Amino acid sequence: MTTGHTDPQRRERILAAALDHIADEGVAGVSHRKIATRAGVPLGSMTYHFSGKDELLREAFTRFADQIVTVFEKHLSRPATLEQARQAVTDLVHTLSEGPRRDLVLAQELYTLAARRPEYQELTQAWMRRSRQLLERHFDHDTARQLDALIEGLTLHRALDNGAPHSRALTAEAVRRITTA
Repeated sequence: MTTGHTDPQRRERILAAALDHIADEGVAGVSHRKIATRAGVPLGSMTYHFSGKDELLREAFTRFADQIVTVFEKHLSRPATLEQARQAVTDLVHTLSEGPRRDLVLAQELYTLAARRPEYQELTQAWMRRSRQLLERHFDHDTARQLDALIEGLTLHRALDNGAPHSRALTAEAVRRITTA
């Protein structure tokens, strides 16, 4: 691995380290020093690659949102029928809720920032628009909005219910109810 100023992966390592740090300690714990240490880069690399903490956070969260949209694309790109699309949404909820705890924490950290700061609200709105566009391949606009909210809510509820998260059958029933005219 190259370690000088010509290190082409340095910026990417910084962004990955920022997301890992946020997942471990929250946005409030982010500092250039902590991220540089975690990424294994000199502290000066932080200001070379990012104008400040906000730019670092926006880019890191944009990367995270892109990763989640990729999961949506994987599930929603194949269905050819309404029933297949319903199954894809059910599978998506279970994939997200059974996925890395890190992703759940990152989503909640981003939502918290978005609730307070307009520039992060713009980021979450762009993420929701992309998710809904994928859902709109199979469902009308209003149904896609409802499904997007359902996916978020069921994912959170399933992930946080360590005792006995609701079943795939319950998820499928919720999806069916929303998608039945």
